[in-house]
Amino acid sequence: MAITFLSGASNKALRAVAHEHGIGLLCTPDTGYIGHIEDYPAWAADNACFAKGESFDLEAYFAWLAKVPAAARARCLFAPAPDVVGDAAATLARSLPVLPMIRAAGFPAAFVAQDGIENTEVPWDEFDVLFIGGSTDWKLGPIARAYVSEAKARGKRVHMGRVNSEKRLRYAEAIGCDTADGTFLAFGPTVNLARLVGWLARLQAQPKLMAAAI
Repeated sequence: MAITFLSGASNKALRAVAHEHGIGLLCTPDTGYIGHIEDYPAWAADNACFAKGESFDLEAYFAWLAKVPAAARARCLFAPAPDVVGDAAATLARSLPVLPMIRAAGFPAAFVAQDGIENTEVPWDEFDVLFIGGSTDWKLGPIARAYVSEAKARGKRVHMGRVNSEKRLRYAEAIGCDTADGTFLAFGPTVNLARLVGWLARLQAQPKLMAAAI
């Protein structure tokens, strides 16, 4: 089965065709898309740490998750624990106490893999989804690929963040990711929606073709 793309942007045109083309939604506390969830066949939460950095507010994150209706919560693919971009050790320290809190709130917990993860302990039993974050070079390198394989061997789902090209989407699918997200549709949404539909059609026609990472 082909990878599912989760759009970080939502608009009327996308919502009209999301079910037809299997396009999901990625919600953050800042996007205000909770009310759009039912228009998509799949959805996931994001903590927005990539944008917020040190200003991330854990209490506000859980207050936002609490607003998700029960029916939508039951369909959520994952909600990630807070992370620190490019720093696996800091991410582990930040995430470890939060992962059980996410599960207790009724969401599958995601742990974000970052640069240097090979030098840390990975709390495999504490999360449901491995989220491939990190710098671009690390995300597309051999260590990230190895952790995708490890996660799949352990029965975990895998997500890759910041996927905004057909080549990168093909790459994520080829190494075993189940889902990927991107803000591609936030820019030139009408033109780019047609392009995204084309990506997905070609991917479904020719799955598992390894593309050169960019």
